[in-house]
Amino acid sequence: MTRFNALILAGERSGGDPLARHLGVPAKALIEIGGQPMLAHVISTLRTAGADVIGVSASDPQVIALAQAMGCEIIRAASGPSESAAEGFQRLGAPMLLTTADHALLRPEWVRHFMDQREDSADVSVLLAKRETIERAAPGTQRTYLAFADGKWSGCNLFFFATPRATAALALWTQVEADRKRPWRIVRKLGPALLLRYLLGRLKLKQAIAHLGALAGLEVQTVESPFGLAAIDVDKPADLELVKQLTDRIDAPWALNQAGRAKS
Repeated sequence: MTRFNALILAGERSGGDPLARHLGVPAKALIEIGGQPMLAHVISTLRTAGADVIGVSASDPQVIALAQAMGCEIIRAASGPSESAAEGFQRLGAPMLLTTADHALLRPEWVRHFMDQREDSADVSVLLAKRETIERAAPGTQRTYLAFADGKWSGCNLFFFATPRATAALALWTQVEADRKRPWRIVRKLGPALLLRYLLGRLKLKQAIAHLGALAGLEVQTVESPFGLAAIDVDKPADLELVKQLTDRIDAPWALNQAGRAKS
């Protein structure tokens, strides 16, 4: 298996996170599931999956203290997620796996599947899941989907930056992330020919992502997740309740693992 470092985005939005405020905690990464903060779950999972250095992009003092206690490298969060990702990539270098602190259901086997299925030639790989896969795993869950000829897809908050050239993907990622709730803006970047294919229902997701990558001079690929729960993060109260209900089903390792304790 490819050796890699990992970066966890655990910064706060300007003005704080609404869910964290609702629950009375200083940062979303500290919201507890199964008696442990979400960030602790993600760190533990990445370490089990084989990450070498784990960086945590954060600004809240309690988040930083937790990450340090678990043996992580601290990278001060920038003004937004893409800028924080760029800072982390500059510090940790390629290859680097990127995820978020609210990916509370993250499992080592999901990471390993992603790493095993990605192509060695790709500068950047993105994990996504089909709507039917997600709804089979969590019926009734509400996600944001991109509709293409080969189905409706949702992101899984796992990105792999394999080469130094992947730096160029961060600016593009900023644009795509800003428009993820407005899919038509992402599609508009495809240009007239691919846009026509999209409108006719003939454009596949893999083709669209490859084209967007080419705009940055990169080879970007998608990897399909067979794990529907990989697309579920914690953005709102309904997500949190769902994740709490699902933890027993996937036997999630909520306790801090021994490797994390040993490095504290």
